[in-house]
Amino acid sequence: MEPLTELVIRAGARILAVDRAAAHVQVKQDRSPVTEADLAANSILIDGLSRLVPNALVISEECPQTVDPSRHQSFFLVDPLDGTKEFIAGRKEYTVNVALVTGGVPLLGVIGAPALGMLWRGIVGRGAERLTLRDGLRQAPQAIRSRRHPPGKPSLVAVSRSHSDERTAAMIRARGDIVRRRVGSALKFAWVAEGRIDAYPRLSPTREWDVAAGHAIVTAAGGAVTDSSGEPIKFGQMQTGFVVPEFVAWGDPAPIRRNRS
Repeated sequence: MEPLTELVIRAGARILAVDRAAAHVQVKQDRSPVTEADLAANSILIDGLSRLVPNALVISEECPQTVDPSRHQSFFLVDPLDGTKEFIAGRKEYTVNVALVTGGVPLLGVIGAPALGMLWRGIVGRGAERLTLRDGLRQAPQAIRSRRHPPGKPSLVAVSRSHSDERTAAMIRARGDIVRRRVGSALKFAWVAEGRIDAYPRLSPTREWDVAAGHAIVTAAGGAVTDSSGEPIKFGQMQTGFVVPEFVAWGDPAPIRRNRS
């Protein structure tokens, strides 16, 4: 975990070194933007992972992958700059995401928010932590735990700043007394993991590298990430283009377990 933490911090520092006002923006085939900051962070992560874990399979948003991950027991999923739209807009709500997936399940995750000086990390079965980074120094990590919703209080739900869809909006409306918290990137997973919000639903397609690190951290913190029916999400689905059709990150998984039982 420590070498991966340092690697995410290095990638974040490289993003911070890019002049956003002068950064060239390209549009990829899927119509999403990419900048030199995305590519620079990607280079640091790919090179660093190859040194830390030689011969490991690394699947990144910025590196088209032709090797089927189903043939590997474990592999890394990387999003070098999650929230590129937030980065371009001058906001601080972007992250660097790295996850280790084993048997189709994210078991380790690191999410760094370089512009906020924050980092979250977790190992399923061993807990999750938040780190604060100030002036190049790391403060002692703090253990975090997902939120158990207090009875009689409004549910706090994270919604995307840059993406919206009617299915997600309908699900939120159906939950009754809701307070929405609008934020970009994988920070929404971090907020679930540290107990700032109750849930983060997204019932429209996204990609595995957007979800995997947050999945691991939320689970390590005591929460759960499932589909809208409470069923688990399988990772390494190359045949579908690594698409996650929908997910909900829950701070309290107890109701999900009761419904499934």
